[in-house]
Amino acid sequence: MQPWPGSPYPLGATYDGAGTNFALYSEVAERVDLCLYDSSGEEKRVRLPEVDGFVWHGYLPAVGPGQQYGFRVHGPWDPQYGQRCNPHKLLLDPYAKAVAGTLRWDESVFGYPFGRPDERNDADSAASTIRGVVINPYFDWGTDRAPRIPYNETVIYEAHVRGLTKLHPAVPAELRGTYSGLAHPAMIDYLLDLGVTAVELMPVHQFLDDHGLTERGLSNYWGYNTIAYLAPHDGYATSDLPGSQVPEFKAMVRSLHEAGIEVILDVVYNHTAEGNHLGPTLSMRGIDNESYYRLVDDDRRFYLDYTGTGNSLNVRSPHTLQLIMDSLRYWVTDMHVDGFRFDLAATLAREFYDVDRLATFFDLVQQDPVISQVKLIAEPWDVGPGGYQVGNFPPLWTEWNGKYRDTVRDFWRGEPATLGEFASRITGSSDLYQDDGRRPYASINFVTAHDGFTLTDLVSYNQKHNEANGEGNRDGADDNRSWNCGTEGPTDDEKIRDLRARQRRNLLATLLLSQGVPMILHGDEFGRTQHGNNNGYCQDNELSWVDWSLLAEHGELVDFTGAVIALRHNHPVFRRRRFFAGRPIRRGEELRDIAWFTPGGEEMTERDWESGFGRCIAVFLNGEGIPDLDPRGVRVTDDSFLLCFNAHDGAIDIKVPDPSYGTGWTVAIDTDSGEVFDESGGPLVGVGGPARTVTADATVTVAARSLLVLRRTGDPA
Repeated sequence: MQPWPGSPYPLGATYDGAGTNFALYSEVAERVDLCLYDSSGEEKRVRLPEVDGFVWHGYLPAVGPGQQYGFRVHGPWDPQYGQRCNPHKLLLDPYAKAVAGTLRWDESVFGYPFGRPDERNDADSAASTIRGVVINPYFDWGTDRAPRIPYNETVIYEAHVRGLTKLHPAVPAELRGTYSGLAHPAMIDYLLDLGVTAVELMPVHQFLDDHGLTERGLSNYWGYNTIAYLAPHDGYATSDLPGSQVPEFKAMVRSLHEAGIEVILDVVYNHTAEGNHLGPTLSMRGIDNESYYRLVDDDRRFYLDYTGTGNSLNVRSPHTLQLIMDSLRYWVTDMHVDGFRFDLAATLAREFYDVDRLATFFDLVQQDPVISQVKLIAEPWDVGPGGYQVGNFPPLWTEWNGKYRDTVRDFWRGEPATLGEFASRITGSSDLYQDDGRRPYASINFVTAHDGFTLTDLVSYNQKHNEANGEGNRDGADDNRSWNCGTEGPTDDEKIRDLRARQRRNLLATLLLSQGVPMILHGDEFGRTQHGNNNGYCQDNELSWVDWSLLAEHGELVDFTGAVIALRHNHPVFRRRRFFAGRPIRRGEELRDIAWFTPGGEEMTERDWESGFGRCIAVFLNGEGIPDLDPRGVRVTDDSFLLCFNAHDGAIDIKVPDPSYGTGWTVAIDTDSGEVFDESGGPLVGVGGPARTVTADATVTVAARSLLVLRRTGDPA
């Protein structure tokens, strides 16, 4: 086992067909031992012979895929100065591409004896911690190509790898809850029938269960507790064979790509599973604590925490930035993913104390020829001071638009004084994104996401019900902007059940017809419920898993959602690439690209916008006023539509605009009846007859708490 010198790059364990190069960065290390483990768990130590630029490295011939390994770092241990090296702790390679083993929360994995945090714990952790696995980088991708779907044509489906298929009856039992389960034809066919173009997967980087959760008999279901940024989570693999999760993940991506579906990963580069100063020593803490983590200046025993999880990555460190960028690049080039959603992305902008939108991380992304070409979605907030940064990310980025979520929820639950902001949100939030050169698709619109109520719970509960989490119902958000429609939780009252069904259709239709990129939470399209739990992060059970039996009860909602998605796909007026200008589309014409009307058919005035009680509005979208060109440079034109929103408790008669906007109209969507009609007025969804038609200056009745969409069928006079 005499190592050759090897190379300081690339970092991690790299198999070349004949042997494996190992390289680990540590500026504080005085010596680094590579530890190799056989199938019986016996350890063999090899001192890495070379160090260049603080990278310790060596090459071992004949060491290949499947080999489990870790590091022991010899160096200073002085927590007061931020130094926590301890060679008695086996450390996971931050660049490990696969992870094996199970973490046991005994005292040996902590750097201090319990109750004495300032003393060093010399108990060996090897038998209780996780290890890296050398992988075979070869995979037959065949003709795999990234779908490269433009943002304005994208419909995102946020999903959990395990929860999506764990209860799916058409997925074989041995594949449920795995990467292969998500790639199963039954699942892919469902996604295609629904019309989504991308799955946004909750964290699939290797993560760990929190100590506190395991003590309560729970687990970290969501996965926002990363420990290895280049390794797919082994818990979602069908095989226990170390390293098998890598080819299985790749096969999943290949299958989704074959169907034209993109794969976006929810990534957690803001903190790690090592927690605060009382957390375990598993990887970066024992390798080079000061380089990887933000420490408190006055007492470097402690960690700055902008995430609510105990620590924050030190994005001021060039080596930490390198780890993040190398990880992103690996997932694009080697794993073929199509984009990333960055959890608590404001943390990545904290170069010093305040959030800086021009932080080094964003500069690196901007100039990177690989990362800059994929979808980049920010969750634009963290829990630190000044952390709410919606609208403040650089032009390359899109953002989860929390203001869209809040405003649309408020409008449909009947909150006053929302008309002006509602109008801004459904037309792409130009107030947030236009000034810095971004487009409407910078706004990732959503009404629900994994964090919070499901869509069914949003219209069924006024209060959270998180008792199952074991935290006395103190966890989870208290400001849900929800409305139970008159009764808390399940009810047999048909009027309330009908109202809730209508509210679900209102919220889904509004989301899918808004400018920007819509994101649907898995199962919302057929009534998934968490029974009022708005923080299912620790519920790896039927409470959080998608219950596919609900399809039988709510199949009409799936049909409705799919039909509205199809309408969006077929009509570019709902997915413009540029913001509305609110002015005539051509010189000499009066008709503008967008116009807003009161129920009386009059154009909205400043006084109307400022009204604190208005809950009804109509908007004309001019299909001939789209300033976009298709890929061949031909001007895009479309039908024109009139969207009539009524959040009142009673029906409202809305006057159709005068003949200059169109002489004839027919119903395209009616959320009251749940009907969607095709171009000829025939029913796509619903059991009614042909669509209603109206003429200019006529009135159309919009039912209580409903949305009526009219398609222009008669040319302007």
